[in-house]
Amino acid sequence: MKRVLYTFLEYCALYLGLGLLGLLCLLWMPIATILNFVLPKASAGRVGRLAIMAGFYLYIRFLSLMGACRFDLSALDSLRGEPAMIIAPNHPCLLDAVMVISRLPNVTCIMKASLIDNIFLGAGARLAHYIRNGSTIKMVLDAANSVRDGNHLLIFPEGTRTIRHPVNPILGGIGYIAHRAGMPVQTVFIETDSAYLSKGWPLFRKPSMPITYRIRLGKRFEPQADIKSFTAALEQHFIDELDGTQTVSLLSK
Repeated sequence: MKRVLYTFLEYCALYLGLGLLGLLCLLWMPIATILNFVLPKASAGRVGRLAIMAGFYLYIRFLSLMGACRFDLSALDSLRGEPAMIIAPNHPCLLDAVMVISRLPNVTCIMKASLIDNIFLGAGARLAHYIRNGSTIKMVLDAANSVRDGNHLLIFPEGTRTIRHPVNPILGGIGYIAHRAGMPVQTVFIETDSAYLSKGWPLFRKPSMPITYRIRLGKRFEPQADIKSFTAALEQHFIDELDGTQTVSLLSK
């Protein structure tokens, strides 16, 4: 009986959490749409990014209070107030961007064009000046301009969620953006003991709870003109730091 009750509570935590995130997006959509029209461009970006941070912070707090997850994200707090840079985490699951943005008030990120065009998510993303991942050249230029404007730019250098332990091959785009912007790349390591929302995990499949997430900072890389060498060094750093950690992928389950 106790096990049945515990399983029921886990399902409640899962669905209530997803429902809260959906509700926050739904409530913000009309407000963001209006603000896109009435606020100056610079102010709109700051307001949009702060609002997304606040929404994600509430979601993370809810998951913690429900006992669904345990988060140790405090390492990110040292990046607040730091000069513009590129923030480059590994990408074990769909919650990665949520965790990073929940602690930092001035983060732009590269987002799928289909999501920016989405009626449900697009208004908030456009208000925050998130960057469309359409044309590679335009994406690199827009991303570099965003960092030069003083923002923190969140990029997942694997390009997609991790399917090869400990990290997928690092793509060269991050090197081009760093070189173009003349800004450093701060590596971030996300570790978890669950494959929840990793590549191929169904959205409504219940994981074992609580799930533990821990974030720590790695080396900060200065930009280089030799993109191939830069990318190789970045990938090796991720491998050295993540190999043997608790990070779980579907391939390692």
